[in-house]
Amino acid sequence: MTGPRSSDILIDELFETTMRLRTYVDARLSGHGMSVARLRFLRTLATSPEPLRMRDLGDILNIAARTVTTMADTLEREGLVTRLRHPEDRRAYLLTLTDLGRSRHIEAEQVDREALASATGGLADQDRATLRRLLGVLRATVADTSSAPSEKD
Repeated sequence: MTGPRSSDILIDELFETTMRLRTYVDARLSGHGMSVARLRFLRTLATSPEPLRMRDLGDILNIAARTVTTMADTLEREGLVTRLRHPEDRRAYLLTLTDLGRSRHIEAEQVDREALASATGGLADQDRATLRRLLGVLRATVADTSSAPSEKD
């Protein structure tokens, strides 16, 4: 890490760990023409019971509409997704995986599982459970930002 990014070293270390994990997994996925971002995109489509509107996909992934469009364009050119007209909203498109997209998704999921198993392999079961519990506490603390005290309080 090059220097503090926040006022709390714990948060800096969480951020640094997350960034290193992403870089680690991205490096392994890149040999298969994938990235964490592409895998998340394909995973969301693969696990959806029906084709998704591009806007809904962006909401699920918390990415901008322009990013969804760019990613959809790229994946469509590669034959991994198909863009269909929405049957009731002529302004909207639905995205679904092609057979090739499903195959590439399954392959990328395996690479992801292996990379993450390798990255976390040094943690004993008890350490994993403790880490999950502590991260759960942090998530629960910040889960409802509407209840956070304002600066006026």
